[in-house]
Amino acid sequence: MFDSDSVDKNYDKWTKYPFDKKTVKSVKDLKKNNPEDFFDSFYKNLTFGTGGMRGIMGFGPNRVNKYTFGKNSQGISNHINKNETENKSVVIAYDCRNNSEYLAQKVSEIFSANGIKVFLFDSMRPTPVLSYAVRYLNCKCGIVLTASHNPPEYNGYKVYWEDGGQIVPPLDQILIDEINKIEYSEIKFENNHNLIELVGKEIDDAFIKDSLSYGKVGNSVRKDLNIVFTPLHGTSYLLLPKVLDLAGYNNLSIVEDQKTPDGNFPTVKSPNPEEDSAFDLAKKLSKVKNSDIFLGTDPDADRLGIGIKNDKGEYLVLTGNQIMIILTEYLLKKTNINVSSFIGSTIVSTPMLKNIADTFGIELKLGLTGFKWISKMVHDFPEKKFISGGEESNGYTVGDFVRDKDAITTALLACELASECKKNNSDIFNYLLDCYVRYGFYKEKLISIKKEGVKGLDEINNIMNDFRNTKKNEIAGMKLASRKDYLNSVHIDFKNNKKSQMNFPKSDVLIFETMDGSNIAIRPSGTEPKIKFYFSVNTKISSKKMYFEQNKKLEQKLNKLIKAFTF
Repeated sequence: MFDSDSVDKNYDKWTKYPFDKKTVKSVKDLKKNNPEDFFDSFYKNLTFGTGGMRGIMGFGPNRVNKYTFGKNSQGISNHINKNETENKSVVIAYDCRNNSEYLAQKVSEIFSANGIKVFLFDSMRPTPVLSYAVRYLNCKCGIVLTASHNPPEYNGYKVYWEDGGQIVPPLDQILIDEINKIEYSEIKFENNHNLIELVGKEIDDAFIKDSLSYGKVGNSVRKDLNIVFTPLHGTSYLLLPKVLDLAGYNNLSIVEDQKTPDGNFPTVKSPNPEEDSAFDLAKKLSKVKNSDIFLGTDPDADRLGIGIKNDKGEYLVLTGNQIMIILTEYLLKKTNINVSSFIGSTIVSTPMLKNIADTFGIELKLGLTGFKWISKMVHDFPEKKFISGGEESNGYTVGDFVRDKDAITTALLACELASECKKNNSDIFNYLLDCYVRYGFYKEKLISIKKEGVKGLDEINNIMNDFRNTKKNEIAGMKLASRKDYLNSVHIDFKNNKKSQMNFPKSDVLIFETMDGSNIAIRPSGTEPKIKFYFSVNTKISSKKMYFEQNKKLEQKLNKLIKAFTF
């Protein structure tokens, strides 16, 4: 698939003008001293995809550096200058990752060199603040430099448009085409200082005010709630404690070893709130403090992890689906809803949300994987009332004031629920079980398989093709009810022996549903070298006591499904 000629051509290009002396020397040293890394850095171009760019930092066209980010910035600048006569402005933020501040400065300089007004945050900020700032400052575009929850060697470039949401079709492809036209020699690195304005406190204050307005919905005694919080070395430490304090949550203990922002994330294998191991220190502190709840965010503070006590007093980390279930149900109880109200989620998230929406008499809108599709719903249906949106990967937002995942306001909402449960001599664990009794007991599991490099990409493509072309009508002895192929827009209904076209944007996703209502979704990750398998099984329970027996049965069913797949 890839040949040495393309590597040699890229290498030759990167050892001449317009690349600076440091880059040229580093590239030559890489080829000499690390042939494997050299090949991976030069065998292809790091692509700007439908949500931006994310990759390993380093030298070469397949790495994150000032030149690959520079092409992005020049391409977007060209688009703005071609199509806008007014409002030519961009707001830029960055998180705690290594090189983020440096890269943000370079990106700002390129936009300013192209005559575009730049609002640059004066220090690192959470991603939801960037999304908020786009609309607050009335900017055409917003950019945040972050690799979210990826390992330390990664960084990324996420693009937002004037509605505060990440770019979506057709704009994403328009920008991709514009970026792909750019030669490295066309990047304007000469900055115009007069067009760069530092921003910060005013936006923080406005964000905090709105966060309190949307997230503070309960009526409990907040000072009684015992909270442990970890920012996992990320940006949430800047704002989340302040939001909680202003809301009345004054009993907050912060994990000391994870308090300081640090792009090396020294205390965790991965700063990902989807992974239990990220909360080892939070669990330890929670035991010491006897906390009612612990909270943790990823580095750019768009994803939230929540830990609670189970029936035995042991601390456990909720899944993203469970977070969605309890917060959505609680929020709907506390919100004035009407026939125009709706909630948003994704095709790989728990089907349980549909049951909740139906019970409250509101609409559940589903989009493709990625929170930008939920934000698009808000933009596309301004006449409707957006309550909240969430996805299985620990992303959630409350209301429409932020048009992306917002771990800060979500954390406040979680504390509202926890404190109200405590006031009623209960807890979140029992609240979750009550939801299972009312709406059905759904149990889900995500399996992510890492496939790195050229070989890994081929393997992922082969796996997707094998499942897409399979003739099997059963999985793990369970008859299939349907198969949805979102790449080819084909829905096969096995129950009625029908094939139909789906009215959905194309995406490399397969979803299988069995006759008993179990679901298996398969897709390549859009941000990491992984293929992901989403499993969902369910049953009905009539009391909380039934949960414990049925939990074991569903766990067995999940494992049976998982074993049917060879990873």
